[in-house]
Amino acid sequence: MAQKDGGTEQGRVKTEDNLGAKAMAGGPTAGGGVVVEVREKKGPLRAAIPTMPFPLAVICLFLNTFIPGLGTFISAFTVLCGARSELISERGVCCVFWLNVAAALIQILTAVIMVGWIMSIFWGMDMVILASAALWV
Repeated sequence: MAQKDGGTEQGRVKTEDNLGAKAMAGGPTAGGGVVVEVREKKGPLRAAIPTMPFPLAVICLFLNTFIPGLGTFISAFTVLCGARSELISERGVCCVFWLNVAAALIQILTAVIMVGWIMSIFWGMDMVILASAALWV
């Protein structure tokens, strides 16, 4: 197979092209594949998790780890104090507040069978992830 200008005749990416640059969505890559953008679709409870200041998110994670649902319950009140959420534009502040209270109650009531405790820890981790992502935006 003949080579020309560092690439092949089959239309692969040339070696002198900047492979470190961000590929366009749907564009070809060096391996011959296609870059696809993936967006996570969240349910209403997950979308209602507020983006809080990082120290408060860590405190809520700590509380959720040792007393399931308490950190989630406290995070519900941060929505009333101005914390943002993906769902506020669609449903309003009061609905997002009550969704967080409902999530806290689910965590508290199902903690007896360990499901709520695990859900509570993951909820706290999501709070920290959202807060840390907001630091870099």
